[in-house]
Amino acid sequence: MARYFDVHPDNPQRRAIGQIVDIVRAGGLIAYPTDSCFALGCQPGNADGVARIRSIRHLDDRHHFTLVCRDFAQLGQFVHIDNRVFRAIKAATPGRYTFILPATKEVPRRLLHPKKKTVGVRIPDHVVTQALLAELGDPLLSSTLLLPDQEEPLTQGWEIKERLDHVVDAVIDSGDCGTEPTTVVDFSGGEPEIVRTGAGDVSRFE
Repeated sequence: MARYFDVHPDNPQRRAIGQIVDIVRAGGLIAYPTDSCFALGCQPGNADGVARIRSIRHLDDRHHFTLVCRDFAQLGQFVHIDNRVFRAIKAATPGRYTFILPATKEVPRRLLHPKKKTVGVRIPDHVVTQALLAELGDPLLSSTLLLPDQEEPLTQGWEIKERLDHVVDAVIDSGDCGTEPTTVVDFSGGEPEIVRTGAGDVSRFE
């Protein structure tokens, strides 16, 4: 059964954050809130966690996983980014965007797009997510919590626990965080390509 954590949205309880991070470090898979919608997350090197995300969401090997990073210093370890692209992304973060970029060798091969060798990265503007990332010290490998039989992501912590109680290890609830996923912008070819229009304003990349 998944542990359920009711976390304050503005002042996350340090003890709860510590317990959640312990679960992640022990190989756990969590459902957690972001600035766009709920996501599934685990450590990038957690092969079982990745397999569980694929199973829960019915994903194939072309799916772009996202490394949810605390800041640019961390993001820069996992993707190649030139000065022009850096400036464009910097102006839009933290925020409701995912950027697809060429991956560095720090990213496990199984997380890469099989042909493009790219990975998604983002820096969220969410107090609880940032508290988790600060305590963890590593990015969270993530995917939107959109179930195969649903048109929109789940938004209620209690419902997520009810639906996924036996396939995730923890559910973090800090209130409703919306149903619109991030806007996805592919910079792997140098010029911005809008892959998915979501919660982030696309006009800055058009």
